[in-house]
Formats: sequence, C-alpha cells, structure tokens
Amino acid sequence: MTTESPLWYKSSYSENGGQCVEVAANLVATRGVVPVRDSKRTSGPVLMVTPSAFAGLVALARATDV
Repeated sequence: MTTESPLWYKSSYSENGGQCVEVAANLVATRGVVPVRDSKRTSGPVLMVTPSAFAGLVALARATDV
C-alpha cells in the first residue's frame, strides 16, 4: 500500500474567480486515479476518476464556451 499524498494544483488558466477545481495527477502512476476536488472546499469530498474519464472531462471543458 502506498502512502503517497496528493499534490494538488489548479490550472494555469484559472483566474482566481472562485469557480475552480484542483487535481492531483501525481497519483495516476501509483493508484490509477485522478483525484479532483473543489478548490474552495479543500477538506470536502474528493472525486476519484480514471485517467480516461479525466481526459474526457478536460475535452468537454475545452469544447464548452463558457
């Protein structure tokens, strides 16, 4: 069992508007998941998604004109 901690980061495209998510991509190799959380609620729930699901989320965000 690994004790590696998530290294959280926000996208460089984040403009500090308060509507951000953070990811911890460092766990992909060791655990096979990408943890995602709300940057405003760092002690709140964490969504664990597969790397392919995360890639789909990123593709959807890029395709969406918000």
